[in-house]
Amino acid sequence: MKILVPVKRVVDYNVKVRPLSDSSNVDLNNVKMAVNPFCEIALEEAVRLKEAGQATEVVAVSVGKTESQEQLRTALALGADRATLVETDSLLEPLAIAKVLHKLVDDEKPDLIILGKQAIDGDNNQTGQMLAAMLDYPQATNASEVKIDNSSVQVTREIDGGLQTLKLNLPAIVTTDLRLNEPRYASLPNIMKAKKKELNILPISDMGLDASPRTELLSVELPPSRDAGIIVETVTDLVDKLKNEAKVIQ
Repeated sequence: MKILVPVKRVVDYNVKVRPLSDSSNVDLNNVKMAVNPFCEIALEEAVRLKEAGQATEVVAVSVGKTESQEQLRTALALGADRATLVETDSLLEPLAIAKVLHKLVDDEKPDLIILGKQAIDGDNNQTGQMLAAMLDYPQATNASEVKIDNSSVQVTREIDGGLQTLKLNLPAIVTTDLRLNEPRYASLPNIMKAKKKELNILPISDMGLDASPRTELLSVELPPSRDAGIIVETVTDLVDKLKNEAKVIQ
């Protein structure tokens, strides 16, 4: 069984992002970049399935600039067998990324596609659903447990009322949530081995896709600072402020 895992290059989650001086975009100068955390979880699950003998190959793919090779090398060091970068200088929207992945799925013919439910930069949570619609594949979102059973996959997901378990016929798409697993760290020997693994680069212009944007970024701004909290002396004072100042009660 072949598993395809899309990964995305994002600003490291420990970095406090800030806008450029002209508010045209996020300032990425000298900023540490990393694999999107949800993508790491997806990759870890794919590697675990391979280690359990339920998968034969894990293929990592990314859509982005040349620098995204760094994150694909990380994916190879974490256990992926080979990788493909669809190279573009543009920041693609979820719809365009889903189109690229659709093309790659047609070429690779994976049995299972596991991807993070969202990227921590755009927080769109759209690519997996769009890809499933394009491929007409069954899908399960926000997975907290994944089990392979011959020609199907059983996915447990958290919902408001508890847990929901779905059984999907393969090929299928699964998007991962935080509780699915805890990603491993890449060891030094595996980092060295990753340098020799196959990494293909495919220009997006060779794919014949319409990747034009449907939205326009107007500005990037920091959220407004919050006012400092206050301490009230009595419950009566608290109720008064909630009623007359915050106006959250009547």
